[in-house]
Amino acid sequence: MKRQALSLISLLGLLLVAGSAVAQTTKLRANVPFNFTVNNKSLAAGTYEIRRGSVSDSGVLIIRGPEGSILVSTNARERVRGVDKTMLVFHRYGTQNFLSEIWVAGAVRGRQLAIGNREKELARNLTPQPVEILASLP
Repeated sequence: MKRQALSLISLLGLLLVAGSAVAQTTKLRANVPFNFTVNNKSLAAGTYEIRRGSVSDSGVLIIRGPEGSILVSTNARERVRGVDKTMLVFHRYGTQNFLSEIWVAGAVRGRQLAIGNREKELARNLTPQPVEILASLP
């Protein structure tokens, strides 16, 4: 009985490590046709690659674009049903865009970015328009 329990625990541990390794290597690529803001940092329009920062901290993402890379902290965001497409979701206030969420097709759990100071200011007086940009898994 102890042997079976130990085997089961070992198997579950291996599955968790394998699942984390897969999550770490997941990358998205998207062409964002407008300037936008992430964590109070302005980024230019262009092609961006987004991937997990590390196995130990799955909430950290690396966003790499034409001007270099930045690290961002995210929180889990869940939906009742899986999303239909891999996408980046932006909040648009007039001509200003803020990266808000990241989703992978079929997933019920995505990543949500924190709202920065400038977006908070705009949100006091304006309602954001959601803008979805399709992304791909390279």
